[in-house]
Amino acid sequence: MAFVAAIFGGLLILLGLVGYMQPELMGTVGEKGTSVTALIPAFFGGIIEICGLLTIMKPNLRKHTMHAAAAIGLLGFLGAVMRPVSKLMKGESLDFNTAAVRSIIIMAVLCLIFVGLCVKSFVDARKARKNTPTN
Repeated sequence: MAFVAAIFGGLLILLGLVGYMQPELMGTVGEKGTSVTALIPAFFGGIIEICGLLTIMKPNLRKHTMHAAAAIGLLGFLGAVMRPVSKLMKGESLDFNTAAVRSIIIMAVLCLIFVGLCVKSFVDARKARKNTPTN
């Protein structure tokens, strides 16, 4: 699961960097580096990446670092979903042709998949412990 965290962390970092440095690749033509908020996926990805790499380097910390990574992924998902949902609840429409909206949606999907994989891994680990005979 540590490698999965490193991969998803890297994808979120890439998403943030592309949104900040090349917004036209995300759907709009605009000034590069116009808003530091475009880097939000990279911040979340950086923390998840660090947790994944720390797990690889120090396997004895796996339980703590992977739970931290899952928590950051969950916060990333909730944060990414909150903005479009609040706009829709106010009756505003979302312009899916903007880099910001596309980035938020991609971040939410990546974080949700990551958290789902974490939960599956945690359940599998618990089942494996339960099925292991103790002396």
